[in-house]
Amino acid sequence: MLFNSLSFLIFLPTVFLLYWFATNKSLKTQNWLLLITSYYFYSCWDWRFLFLLAFSTALDYFTGLQIHKSQTLGLKKMWLIISVGVNLGFLGFFKYYNFFAESFADFVQLFGFRPSVATLHIILPVGISFYTFHGLSYVIDIYYGRIKPSTNWVQYSLFVSFFPLLVAGPIERATHLLPQVERPRIFNYHQAVDGLKQILWGFIKKVVIADNCAAFANQIFDHSGEYSGMTLVWGAILFAFQIYGDFSGYTDIALGTARLFGFELLKNFNYPYFSRNIAEFWKRWHISLSSWFRDYLYIPLGGSRDGLWKTIRNTFVIFLVSGFWHGANWTFVVWGGLNALFIMPSVIWKPKNKPSMVVAEGRLFPSLREAGQLAVTFILTTFAWIFFRAESLTHALAYISRIFTANLLENPFRYAGLRESILCLLLIIPFLIIEWLGRTNNYAIETLGYRWPKLMRWSFYSACAFVIGMYMQTGGTEFIYFQF
Repeated sequence: MLFNSLSFLIFLPTVFLLYWFATNKSLKTQNWLLLITSYYFYSCWDWRFLFLLAFSTALDYFTGLQIHKSQTLGLKKMWLIISVGVNLGFLGFFKYYNFFAESFADFVQLFGFRPSVATLHIILPVGISFYTFHGLSYVIDIYYGRIKPSTNWVQYSLFVSFFPLLVAGPIERATHLLPQVERPRIFNYHQAVDGLKQILWGFIKKVVIADNCAAFANQIFDHSGEYSGMTLVWGAILFAFQIYGDFSGYTDIALGTARLFGFELLKNFNYPYFSRNIAEFWKRWHISLSSWFRDYLYIPLGGSRDGLWKTIRNTFVIFLVSGFWHGANWTFVVWGGLNALFIMPSVIWKPKNKPSMVVAEGRLFPSLREAGQLAVTFILTTFAWIFFRAESLTHALAYISRIFTANLLENPFRYAGLRESILCLLLIIPFLIIEWLGRTNNYAIETLGYRWPKLMRWSFYSACAFVIGMYMQTGGTEFIYFQF
């Protein structure tokens, strides 16, 4: 089920009313309701993969208990290896089997062999990367004694499969979400209103910004050989706003929806396009994944403790793995490698005084230096996004080479079918202004209009809802990160 669909707009208030009015007397009943509705939510995509979700959940629940009960380090390690091995085995099969098979065939062809490699028509289970990482962090934390295992199967299952975060995150930690599942929730009007406002802004990002940019970004990328250099630059910019609006929009809807049920999920975006360097960008973009790789890969590898060269090695490892996590294509690996290169200045020349995460804090406008830093970071990020969006390395390289041609400065809006893309610019500008003004908040419109007259404030919310209604498609459009 898609957040931006009519079915979800029926599903959400139905579950909300049952949750707070029919099951509010019992925590156990509330958790059962959320678990059942979460599985129903997932089954709307493909009910057959409920068994995979249930198996993964049962595996980590059982191995977590066994790790905790084991009296020797050897037994603990054995159960950890079973959990990690099986989880990564399923993830590798569904997500990477064909990639490795085809890459092996391509490699041996370099030596004159023509192997017959069998590929499979494998359906990638939506959300498998996310719920697999939920379970992995849980059992690893138990192994290292950071948490004790849950002894309530329903509560643990809800932690893994809670429907707002099930298919595209954020990647929650048991230390953060499980205690919220285990304790009674009391309806909080202000929390619910705050959740609705964040949902509203999430829909603006997805339906108004991302979907409009997607239409033209797809056209430009899919027919890149037909367009001028500046048009390809415009396509890359449109994709940059498409993926931000799409993924951060999903996150806002997820966080707002969870808040309606009394849960606070991890913040996953912190205005990443207002970053002054790539290191800062990765502290703001997909925060739950970045912190996951930091805690469960970068630090175990040694982090930055063992000298500069190992720090550089570890940085490249996590970015290459992060790129590969995003998809079974060499384009994602190159995208990860580019970000590792771009972050090197911050790794090698660590700033002595770390700047505030709020750009131009206490000021309306950034300084010239800050504006330049924001522009350079956005250009580097957008350049890397070309590899993320391209169908193949050949496509990405052809796209980039075509930018730097004699027709670079041709008007990108002169092509039939792209003239309407100027509407995206008219949508992006006010969107960025609102994001800039709200950059100190958890989401852009969190405090917007607090001092306005009530009529003006509600007129703004109504205008947002009207614009969403104008652009929203009945069946919804899929979120980009569903494929990961």
